[in-house]
Amino acid sequence: MKSKLFFGVLFLTSLVFAKPLTGEVHVKVPGMVCSFCVQGLTKVFKKQEAVEQVHVSLEGKFVHLVIKKDQSMDSDKILNLIKDAGYEGQIGEK
Repeated sequence: MKSKLFFGVLFLTSLVFAKPLTGEVHVKVPGMVCSFCVQGLTKVFKKQEAVEQVHVSLEGKFVHLVIKKDQSMDSDKILNLIKDAGYEGQIGEK
């Protein structure tokens, strides 16, 4: 029962703290190790309607997104897309 309560609180907390992001977004992805990682993440973000440009760097281990003008993407959505691709990400500064 405690685990259900914990995950319920965690879910509600994520809803409260999900932040709509605009402009340029930089996400650190330390788990990338090869060019297939780059290709996979590039594909994932090119499919997103709100994304104008995507640059994935294996050397820098980051994803850099440019969000279309007058659009946004929730921080949780970005991190979940990265997680669904098999990586952990952290939105932050360059």
